[in-house]
Amino acid sequence: MNSENSRNTIIFIVVTVIFLFAYQAFVLQPQADQRKAALDAQREATAAQSQPGVALPTDSADIPATPPVFITDRQAALGTASRVAIETDTLRGSLSLEGGKIDDLFLLGYDQTLGSDQPVELFRPQGMEYAYFAQFGWLGTNVAGGVPGLDTPWRLTSGETLTPSTPVTLTWDNGQGLRFTRVISVDEQYLFTVTDTVANFSAQPITVAPYGSVRRQGVPPTLGREMISHEGAIGTFGKGGGYTTEQHKYNDWAKKPPIRKESTGGWLGITDKFWLAALIPDQGEAIEAEFRVRDQGNVKSMQANMLGEAVTIQPGRQITETRHLFAGAKRNEILKSYEEQLGLPRFIYAIDWGFLFFLTRPIFLIVDFFYGVLGNFGLAILALTVVVKLVMFPLANKAYESMSKMRKLQPKMEEIKKKHEGDIQKQQQETMALYQREKINPLAGCIPILIQIPVFYALYKVLFVTIEMRHAPFFGWIQDLSARDPSNIWNLFGLIPWDPGSLPLLGGLLVGALGLGVLTIFYGLTMWLQMAMNPPPPDPMQRKIFAFLPFVFTFIMAPFAAGLLVYWAWNNILSIIQQYIIMHRFKAENPIDTFIDRYIKKKAA
Repeated sequence: MNSENSRNTIIFIVVTVIFLFAYQAFVLQPQADQRKAALDAQREATAAQSQPGVALPTDSADIPATPPVFITDRQAALGTASRVAIETDTLRGSLSLEGGKIDDLFLLGYDQTLGSDQPVELFRPQGMEYAYFAQFGWLGTNVAGGVPGLDTPWRLTSGETLTPSTPVTLTWDNGQGLRFTRVISVDEQYLFTVTDTVANFSAQPITVAPYGSVRRQGVPPTLGREMISHEGAIGTFGKGGGYTTEQHKYNDWAKKPPIRKESTGGWLGITDKFWLAALIPDQGEAIEAEFRVRDQGNVKSMQANMLGEAVTIQPGRQITETRHLFAGAKRNEILKSYEEQLGLPRFIYAIDWGFLFFLTRPIFLIVDFFYGVLGNFGLAILALTVVVKLVMFPLANKAYESMSKMRKLQPKMEEIKKKHEGDIQKQQQETMALYQREKINPLAGCIPILIQIPVFYALYKVLFVTIEMRHAPFFGWIQDLSARDPSNIWNLFGLIPWDPGSLPLLGGLLVGALGLGVLTIFYGLTMWLQMAMNPPPPDPMQRKIFAFLPFVFTFIMAPFAAGLLVYWAWNNILSIIQQYIIMHRFKAENPIDTFIDRYIKKKAA
């Protein structure tokens, strides 16, 4: 093939691969998820018609007769029930003695926004808008005196404040011979342990079953809007053999009938991008899990429920059930430690590693390793880039050698084109013979680019979904590698005290694709220099398109995370150095030497 056709082939391959990745991520994958969700819903609906469902409790707070009137003041909501304070190095809040709910929890060490001193809120008490809480209890039919319900007033009989060293004990007596005792403890991180004991002092055997529930009464509008990360219902289920992880995004979940699973052990709950509330049964216990949405007036109550095995308690005997609640930040090493400590299946996949998990998680582990060595995630990304370049070094060397040779052969290729003008077949034959004599692979330059695309996506995913990257600073003005470059050309990179986003109508564009920051502009310059070092396309129109591409990609990359721009710009710099050395060795013309020669001549003149 002639040089023009080769160049067209290269462009076609690169653009096609980029398009396929984008189409897979943003079109095919969502469609596949929707199809799977529809099939799951159909199967669950069929199963629900033929089998009795999990009978988890409801009460007037769950399905009110009239739309709820929300309490706007948190302290007022907390004051509706007696409480026990929760204080650890990582958590602060309280649990309600009304129903024994864990419904007031803040995550210390994580600010709501960069630079604020307000910790992240995880749980919110019932009665407030977007209430979010966890609860454990018992189910029993025809139990004289009943079992403790969602609003049962428990009595604090031991302990005053729940800390890692001081558990608390709650009791409730049903007045008919059943005594319920609950011991709640918490570790140094995010794991609550709930140990329930039921003693039967009556003359009749009774049968009860333990349950747990995580409930979110309405979803805040800021959640469930991201396509690249999962937010909503999540759980891992299985029996004996392999376990699989299920995810249902908030919007899809709200439209589905109850989703029920039988499992031995496993876990389930509700997740946001960085935070998780998960119910964890004993891993040897058979459970029935349920993801359910109930209409609660003008909001929907999202519920992740689990029901344990029913147990019969003979007169004069008692049983004890231990369950756990994870309520905290999805840090990889913390999830991994609980996975090993409790024997949890796939708990690290509470983090949404994506469909390229086999690449995304190793890249995170490499970045995290370098962070441990260098103490800065920006430097860790630079080190990751060096590792990727070293892995690709042989392929990149071959590619740059071919490109250098092609650059030197441009005059000969122009001669072939002129010599056989109008005879395309002859041009192709002569050009192919020239490539074979010079041992040139015209497609070699595509290989490094093709390999970089999945690496780029995986790093994008890592920056977006891992809490380790949240609010991770680099140097100078870059204080959050997971967010876009905060500098903006429209206020002269902060020299003018004006927020471009405040401009009516155009504000969104000025802080979006048109809001070029220092990192974005630097990335664009490195891309321009790298493309300038490549062999120029023979066609004048192609030359103009290629010359325009760095400008276009600069605006495309402007809204991306600063960490991605650090990676890509540094990758371009390393590629430029490698390509310059090879071009210098092959004595191929390059823009760096041309600039230096012009500067020397100008200075000499």
